[in-house]
Amino acid sequence: MQVLIMYYSRTGNTEKLAEEIARGVREAEGVGCVLKPVSEVTKDDFLLSDGIIAGSPVYFGTMAAALKDLFDKFIGTRSQMEDKIGAAFTTSGHHTGGKETTIISIIEAFLIYGMIVVGDPLDASGHYGVACTGAPDKRTAQDAAKLGKRVALLVKKLRG
Repeated sequence: MQVLIMYYSRTGNTEKLAEEIARGVREAEGVGCVLKPVSEVTKDDFLLSDGIIAGSPVYFGTMAAALKDLFDKFIGTRSQMEDKIGAAFTTSGHHTGGKETTIISIIEAFLIYGMIVVGDPLDASGHYGVACTGAPDKRTAQDAAKLGKRVALLVKKLRG
């Protein structure tokens, strides 16, 4: 069992948030974690993962073109992605900067792939996914780990 955390990060903030999510995935025994920028994600990474957590900075209220390009490039795998777990995260440069719409754009891609989408657990924010302005602070890091662990535990339930 494996969870892929893929992200685009220009400034490093989204990468830092991805690392916190990976910390949570690794708390779930028996679930491997692959952490990669989208530029390094292969079709095998995509197909061999039972869960995918995708992240992007906010770019005009939606995901970065590099992440969208990856979803477009692998559309031929769509029938093989059905019923896998998907979750999303984002960072922004401004506190009102389109974090929820960016997460929704990632969730839309997962839904088109036929994946089962989950948000934050209720003991985190209980919303669409993890988000922060700038680098993750301590609370955001904790919520990110909770999201990672939630996805890993759901993968175990569905695939175990």
